Amino acid sequence: MDVTIKAAASTRASVFDVLSAREMEVLSATALGLTNPQLADRLGVSVHAVKFHLASIYRKLAVANRTEAVVLFVREAGLPAPAEAGAD
Repeated sequence: MDVTIKAAASTRASVFDVLSAREMEVLSATALGLTNPQLADRLGVSVHAVKFHLASIYRKLAVANRTEAVVLFVREAGLPAPAEAGAD
């Protein structure tokens, strides 16, 4: 699933152009619903580094929190919303 999210997000020129590759990786993994410690384990970084990347993502995307960032990510990437995903 994570590959699908990355592929969908990377095929569109969008607001995400302001994010670094690492920030996109963090946002993509965040969209999977992972906690900060899970993100840190998955990405091989400290929890502090995850928090730093998330703060940078929020600032660059002008959002207040991870939920807003993920909603923007899902909408801009053209992915189905979670309620739509389970509808089939």
